[in-house]
Amino acid sequence: MADLIEVQGLCKDYGDFCLDHVDLALPGGTILGLIGENGAGKTTTLKAILGLIRPNGGTVKVLGRTVDWSDPACREDIGVVLDECAFHDPLKAPQVGKILSGSYRNWDAPLFDAYLDRFGLPRNKKIKEFSKGMKMKLSIASALAHHPRLLVLDEATAGLDPVVRSELLDEFLAFIQDEDHGILLSSHITSDLEKAADYVTYLHKGRAVLRGAKDELLDSYGRLVCARADLAAVDPALLEGVRVGQFGCEALVRDRQAFRRRYPELTVDPVTLEDIMVFTVRGDEA
Repeated sequence: MADLIEVQGLCKDYGDFCLDHVDLALPGGTILGLIGENGAGKTTTLKAILGLIRPNGGTVKVLGRTVDWSDPACREDIGVVLDECAFHDPLKAPQVGKILSGSYRNWDAPLFDAYLDRFGLPRNKKIKEFSKGMKMKLSIASALAHHPRLLVLDEATAGLDPVVRSELLDEFLAFIQDEDHGILLSSHITSDLEKAADYVTYLHKGRAVLRGAKDELLDSYGRLVCARADLAAVDPALLEGVRVGQFGCEALVRDRQAFRRRYPELTVDPVTLEDIMVFTVRGDEA
C-alpha cells in the first residue's frame, strides 16, 4: 500500500525562518507523531501538507494527490482538527452537525450523534459554555463523522486533562485499525506520542533531525548519567548531546547497545522522546 502522506524535500522560506528539505511519510494503519519545539516548523509543515501555503520546493502528496479543497473527494477523505475550535460560540452541537451535513456527501448523522453520546457532549449547551476538552471532542467527532481516510491533528491533546487525553488516544487507535486509515498528529505532549504513535518525525529549526519508527528510536537511544571523569573517557562520537551540572553529567547516547559493549562499567538508562528533544535542542553545554 502506498503511503497516505508522502513529503519529500519540502522547503518554505519566510526570510527569518526556513523549512529546510523536510521528508516524512505516513503508512496506512499508523500514527505519525510530529514533534518539535515552538517555532520548529510543525505548523508550517502541516499547512504545506494541507495545501494552505505554497512551498518553495519539494513535493507533497496526500492520498496520492496534491490537496485541493475545491475537490469534494479531498474534503471527504481528510479530517482536520486544529488546536482551536473552529465552530462559532452561539451554536449547539446538533446545529454543528446540521451545518456540516450540507458540506459532506458522506456525513453520517447517526455516527455524529453516537460520538456526542460517547464523549458525553450536551446537546442543549452553546459551544461558548463548553470546556476546552469538550470543544476538542466536538471537533474530533465532526472530523470523524464524514468517514475520512486521513486525520490531520494539530495539538489535539494540548491543554486537556489526562482522562480526556486517554479517551481521545483510544479513539485514534481505533481509527487506524483500518489499514486504509492514518493519522498525522502534531503534539508537544511527547508522552501521548509514546503511547500512540508508530512513527516520529522530530523537527528542529526547520529541519527533520530525526525520523523513524518510534519503538526503534527509543530502543536505540540511551541516557548516560556519570561523573565528569567518566564522561571525559567516552568517545564523543557516540554521544548526541551533553549537559554538565554541579553534581554530574548527562549525555544522550546514539546506540545504547553498542555503548554498553564498549563501556560496560557505565550505566545507560532508557530514554523518552522528551529526553531526545531536550538534548538535541540544548546541545553540548560542556
